[in-house]
Amino acid sequence: MTELHLGTCSWKYPSWAGILYSAEKDIDYLFEYSQKLNAVEVDRWFWSLFERGAPRLPNPLDVLAYRRSVPDGFRFVVKAPNSITLTHQYRASKDAPLVGNPHFLCVDLFREFVDRIEAIRDALGPILLQFEYLNRQKMPSEEVFRERLAAFVRQLPTGLQYGVETRNPKYLSEDFLSFLRDLAVIPVLISGYWMPPLPRVLMEHRQILSTFPAVVVRLMGADRGAIEQKTGQRWNKIVDPHDEELDAVSREVTQLRATGVHPFLLVNNHYEGSAPLTIERLCERLELRA
Repeated sequence: MTELHLGTCSWKYPSWAGILYSAEKDIDYLFEYSQKLNAVEVDRWFWSLFERGAPRLPNPLDVLAYRRSVPDGFRFVVKAPNSITLTHQYRASKDAPLVGNPHFLCVDLFREFVDRIEAIRDALGPILLQFEYLNRQKMPSEEVFRERLAAFVRQLPTGLQYGVETRNPKYLSEDFLSFLRDLAVIPVLISGYWMPPLPRVLMEHRQILSTFPAVVVRLMGADRGAIEQKTGQRWNKIVDPHDEELDAVSREVTQLRATGVHPFLLVNNHYEGSAPLTIERLCERLELRA
């Protein structure tokens, strides 16, 4: 059975006090987090594309502090800056014209990003390339997307693991997964954001997924606004349980591990209302200690 890295999407939530943390403030959140979980998704550096000025990249001192807070064996699953994965600039309104992003799939910018996070290189899991839904205004076709992605990935630094998340349901096919495998990139599969039900995806593509060295599974949640209203954005209780999906995802993750795949399973607060409590529920199903 392969290793499993299990964690949450980000970590600094004071309302996790009593679940993961000893107090709501004046603590080293990441240190306390890493005593109980062995992975975390870093999305802080994803938000990098702004209308004016150069893209915002990580401060190496912050990166070093993160590394010093976690033990060996812990893994950071890092989302690459959206300055690299957004095809166009943000629009002030839906009616505003699209303006191309000059940094889209920029190899030099990506290399600079990797240099900035050098301090966590020995603790890096996959670096995720998260793409939004690409309509025809933003990407003429899947074939063009594949061509541009392949040209980009082939120039990236070696010795690192990269994952691709697409939010186009039609892209998520056996042929597309074969394309990722041939490119030596791992799939990132999500629950939510108009994608097909995650258990169905895992079951339908079980055979080809078993040929990857690793797979990233992200439990995101379907309606962020509704769950924020239910929780008041205090993320300390389950308000929207997904028992059947957790059962199915746990079975498929166990199956992947049995075939030699290394899963990274990441949970967002917006999935059920409290990511750490969802992880406790997953651990019961996976027969792990939380």
